[in-house]
Amino acid sequence: MKIYYQLKTQQIKLIIAFLSGVLMGLTVAPVGAWFLGWFALAPLWILIIKNEKLKIKNEKKNPLFLIFNSQFFIALVWGIGYHGVALSWITGIHPMTWMGVPWLASLGIALFCWTFITLWGGALVAIWAICLSWLNRKFHLLPLIRVLVGTGLWCALEAIWSSGALWWSSLSYTQSPYNLVILHLGQLSGPSAVTSAIVAVNALIAEGYINRRGTKNTKEFSESGRLFSLRYLGIVTVLFISLHLVGFALYSRPLSQPADTALKVGIVQGNIPNTIKLYPEGFQRAITGYTRGYLTLVERGVDAVLTPEAALPFSQDIIKNSSLVAAVRDQGVVAWIGGFARKGNSYTNSLFTFTGNGEIFSRYDKAKLVPIGEYVPFEEVLGGVISRLSPLDEHQVHGAKNQVFDTPFGRAIVTICYESAFSERFRTQAATGGQFILSPSNDAHYSAAMPAQHHAQDIMRAIETDRWAVRATNTGYSAFVDPHGKTLWISGHNTYELHAETIYQRQTQTLYVRWGDWLTPLLVFAGGVGLLFGRKI
Repeated sequence: MKIYYQLKTQQIKLIIAFLSGVLMGLTVAPVGAWFLGWFALAPLWILIIKNEKLKIKNEKKNPLFLIFNSQFFIALVWGIGYHGVALSWITGIHPMTWMGVPWLASLGIALFCWTFITLWGGALVAIWAICLSWLNRKFHLLPLIRVLVGTGLWCALEAIWSSGALWWSSLSYTQSPYNLVILHLGQLSGPSAVTSAIVAVNALIAEGYINRRGTKNTKEFSESGRLFSLRYLGIVTVLFISLHLVGFALYSRPLSQPADTALKVGIVQGNIPNTIKLYPEGFQRAITGYTRGYLTLVERGVDAVLTPEAALPFSQDIIKNSSLVAAVRDQGVVAWIGGFARKGNSYTNSLFTFTGNGEIFSRYDKAKLVPIGEYVPFEEVLGGVISRLSPLDEHQVHGAKNQVFDTPFGRAIVTICYESAFSERFRTQAATGGQFILSPSNDAHYSAAMPAQHHAQDIMRAIETDRWAVRATNTGYSAFVDPHGKTLWISGHNTYELHAETIYQRQTQTLYVRWGDWLTPLLVFAGGVGLLFGRKI
């Protein structure tokens, strides 16, 4: 009977962990309930700190019980709820029958990708829980020191994850695009500033519950307790308001827009489904649509035209001989054209600057490729096992890490599609003189939730670097974003569209651009000091 009760209790814990993770997953598109991010982590914090190993007589005969009761498993379940919901759009790669992949195999690939990326994100949460739990037991941490340590640990793990090949759903992006005020903390130290704010607020709410009056671990234990400690509610209220006031101060700064820095840019959203994109029908539609769009935008007086990722899915030699480049030679207006560049026996996913002479002025090669989708990790081992999703025979390869992209108007910051999730790609280019952001992308194989999240990522990058951003996509959402993260215009989804806006070149450098993510090592250091001097007596 005792074992049954303990198992029932553990099931409740797992349900709470999963549901609170799902709530965090609802903060992003398509729901966009960003406010949930400020308390959806608190239940997990409570479960991790309060959870103790249950002593049962036959525990040696029930190893699974101990696993399911562990902080690792509880946190993993929370991570599955969060990442599983937030990244569910990845199943949109199914069906891939147009690429010759059988229907069942396509379904299997989609489910594998969703499961893997969900578990990869869940692993971050699980490792964080194990580390926090161990440090708390080892050093008997005071509650506020525990908040500091837990916040630093989360930011450090996000920094590690984001330095790898697979990254998307930082806690910071739960606030984009709606809470622009708090996103301005990103100008101080990048995504870690926003993430640390979210974790700290959640942790203080949790500590307010753990240390409420009426619990046996408080000095004020009595039969008539409070639901939350008023002390911690006061601290979390002051912190929450203070963080938003700092963000509002940054958000309220007027933008300097000298006329001599103005640049009128046009976007062509080609709306070519991936099912035909790499076949003759798609080729013809691309040539016709982008050439027509370019000429129309030139008539509107633009200084340059941006096309999406792989707008013309050909090698650079073929692009040079296309009607689009012929139009550039005739009109003399710069075009940024997405296509492929040869690199030995392989190719890169690139953005080219074509000027009025019809020649390539500059080129950027995509450096962060999508694992499995654009390249096979450990291909020597896995290449024969995993079927590549690309129908091209050649291998796609990474571009160099430290590229610059000069244009006739000045240096630009360029990232292609998936790279929007990697803030460091934007920061380093801004630090080396990038004056505005060009973000070509192709999200055609996913539901509208994915490009909405993608747009949210670009909003964060525009704020962090204090730059205007131009986002051109194949099927949506294309957009123009100002340095305060305001979307001046956004396209429809699965529509052919043309639009032009005036942006401004900027040479400012935010604290994040100058110093990078200085907050994470500071939090880790402060947490380390807290471990030494913040123990319970």
